[in-house]
Amino acid sequence: MSETGSPIQRSPLHDAHAELDAKFAEFGGWEMPIQYGGRGVVAEHTSVRESVGVFDVSHLGKLVVSGPGAAAFLNTCFTNDLNRIAPGKAQYTLCCTDDGGTVDDLIVYLVGADEVFCMPNAANTAEVYRMVSEAAPDGIDVREAHTEYGVLAVQGPRSAEVLSSLDLPTPEEYMSYVDAEWRGHTVRVCRTGYTGEHGYELVPAAEDAPQLWSALLDVVGPLGGGPCGLGARDTLRTEMGYPLHGHELSTDITPVQGVSSWAVGWDKERFWGRDVLVAERAAKPRRRVRCLRGLERGVPRPGMPVLDKDGIQIGETTSGTFSPTLKIGIALALIDTAAGVSAGDEVVVDVRGRSLRCEVIKPPFVQSGVR
Repeated sequence: MSETGSPIQRSPLHDAHAELDAKFAEFGGWEMPIQYGGRGVVAEHTSVRESVGVFDVSHLGKLVVSGPGAAAFLNTCFTNDLNRIAPGKAQYTLCCTDDGGTVDDLIVYLVGADEVFCMPNAANTAEVYRMVSEAAPDGIDVREAHTEYGVLAVQGPRSAEVLSSLDLPTPEEYMSYVDAEWRGHTVRVCRTGYTGEHGYELVPAAEDAPQLWSALLDVVGPLGGGPCGLGARDTLRTEMGYPLHGHELSTDITPVQGVSSWAVGWDKERFWGRDVLVAERAAKPRRRVRCLRGLERGVPRPGMPVLDKDGIQIGETTSGTFSPTLKIGIALALIDTAAGVSAGDEVVVDVRGRSLRCEVIKPPFVQSGVR
């Protein structure tokens, strides 16, 4: 059973992961690989930064919203403006409560005016589905397709080489996608990812995922890559300063506080939470996510106090890890804006009673090839 009491779910690739001596953990109600035997998080992380790695992220949710005017309907729900993109493009957006809290951040694929494919986070899929279903007018169908598809992420500077070797297309424009045929099966190939490196996310039918996974591993091995677990995915995204729901975004943390305002269509007349978010943006948020880079040995973790030079608490870390690229501790933290902290300032993280000096920096922590 999962932490919520529901039956724990497994990826269509679970057996393949077990054969690779994967270490599993629950993630959003799914039993997913955290790392693989013989590699480990640092090795997996490094392969993505330097070559290529393959992730199973089939735990991500899948919703199909269809019917006359489906895209226009969703545009009144989520924060970003679907009118900014054309069919064949994807978009990062947020689902908010009426009081501005973040229910989820997700990727939507615009198939056309009458169909949108949504990919929320695993733990939030049920709530996003409920909210969209209850708001949908007659004629709009909202279908939960969580277990119908697998999702494989091919990430790293050699990712295009991997796809080309399997005769899969490599969309050049960031956040664009194509539906391709591969060995008689349909695979959606999108130029997206969560690592900061050049990469793609592949969406095959669940029953086709094991064959595609095996083919990808056959190619990435000789390139110095291999399978990567969610542990490396987390260190990679933290190095980029990317938010993770439940950490930098939550029902208690708005997009404005979570530095995700760029994913809000401020000129739209309507979306969930609009009035509160517009007011917060105008008044300036009371707190904001900042990036902290360690100036000495020590690894910050989530939930640790952040202090100013006088020892007064001004915030709390939301994510923290050892950076395999920089070989130092790094963190994301919610900092009170009244503290007047900006890039270049020094703060202290209380790491279990030990003071860790950190510099506030602008993201990302490391440069990458995401564009």
